[in-house]
Amino acid sequence: MQKINEKDFYRKAYNFVKDHPATNNDFINRFSRGEVTESEFLRFSLEFYHFTREWPSILSTLLVNTPDESDAANLTNILVSELGDMDPTKRHELLYRKYLRSLGFIPEDLVKRRQIKTTKEWLDGMRTYFSGEHFAALGAEFGLENMAIPMWDKILAGFQAWFKEHPKYANADIEYFTFHREIEIHHEEAMEDVLGSHKDDASIQKSFMSGIDGILNRERDFWLGLSDKSN
Repeated sequence: MQKINEKDFYRKAYNFVKDHPATNNDFINRFSRGEVTESEFLRFSLEFYHFTREWPSILSTLLVNTPDESDAANLTNILVSELGDMDPTKRHELLYRKYLRSLGFIPEDLVKRRQIKTTKEWLDGMRTYFSGEHFAALGAEFGLENMAIPMWDKILAGFQAWFKEHPKYANADIEYFTFHREIEIHHEEAMEDVLGSHKDDASIQKSFMSGIDGILNRERDFWLGLSDKSN
């Protein structure tokens, strides 16, 4: 693999994430236009809860397997944010529970609800990457954090369009989604130098990119798996 200087490498990695079909595929694009069916909308709401609920545990796996103290500090900041920045009442899963209740679901009944195949594969993929080869794991985390802003933008646009056509859901509590859109820039910033002193090593760059692509391919499949055609 030809060596790429650190500045060009991060630009390449960042652009790769932003252009990846994890956030540019048939389902999320239809969602962004408010063109999903009611069953697809509700399936999204239920399946995304699995991610919201399990993400702190998944991120903890990466943290405890991260040897570099600077990398660990950045990951710790993200994890603390997910847990409410020292305020348990602001834990992100609780915000999502408010969303579910506003749709008429009982979150306590959903904790053990069986995940659809592509949701499980996405979450299991995160655990696999985060407990595996370290630089692929950092790539996977880089990919997840940097795809978040385009994802939230499409979800929020979709809510606006979909609620207009489905007024019975117009009072849904979407604070979880708006809140995350506001803080994601800080998560991107935490990933800007995640490779630290290793960022100009060609073999490490290759492993890092493989982690990005691998986890984002699973996320693409997660979105496509929400379609009525897949169920």
